[in-house]
Amino acid sequence: MNTNLESCFHLSQLAHPLLKASEAASIIFISSVAGVVATNLASIVYSASKGAMNQMTKNLACEWANDKIRSNCIAPGVIRTPLAEKVTLLLALLNLKEETIINAVIPQIPLGRIGEAEEVSSLVSFLCLPAASYITGQIICIDGGFSVNGLHVF
Repeated sequence: MNTNLESCFHLSQLAHPLLKASEAASIIFISSVAGVVATNLASIVYSASKGAMNQMTKNLACEWANDKIRSNCIAPGVIRTPLAEKVTLLLALLNLKEETIINAVIPQIPLGRIGEAEEVSSLVSFLCLPAASYITGQIICIDGGFSVNGLHVF
């Protein structure tokens, strides 16, 4: 909770005077799809902290709108990053092969692949642009459709 929620909350509070002075500020939090839908890919505490971050995003969007500060949150799904590779190595130590993990996750993603870090950073960049000036209080999942994929019985 300290790392995923409280740090974001306190940093936002500290930055508020500077953000307000800019007259067109944007806060972008990075959450997780685990804070949007239930998964067994993350712990309960991790998911709860990301869900709380999502709600904080909405509250800040409402509370700070008069200060011309927008607040949005990006909720990535499985993204190919160095941290994800470390998790894969840890699972390998538990005798779970990467191919087994990938074969279990990929079918749940409608676009049929793992996301790339550049796809997330592109969304962050967009939300900072004037073109996104009417977007606030949103939790944007970037997960290849994982969060909207319903139950499929084969």
